[in-house]
Amino acid sequence: MSVHICAFRAAVLAVVLMLAGCSDRPSNPVAGPDPANAAAPAPRIGYRSTLGDYKSQRPASPGPWREQNEQVTPQPKSGQ
Repeated sequence: MSVHICAFRAAVLAVVLMLAGCSDRPSNPVAGPDPANAAAPAPRIGYRSTLGDYKSQRPASPGPWREQNEQVTPQPKSGQ
């Protein structure tokens, strides 16, 4: 392809995209009720505390390391 054909195609594409931006708004909103309607139904607003399921992350005193290792060691497979 020559440079002139590529430039022409790019110009046509640019014009088409600019004209597409001038189109009218959609007749219905994309999702949900019309946001301009003040009487439109809306979901109820609930309160959820940000600290509701908080657990303290303060360091704990160290325990006996051997017992702690044995608690988290994977169980050996049977037959081995």
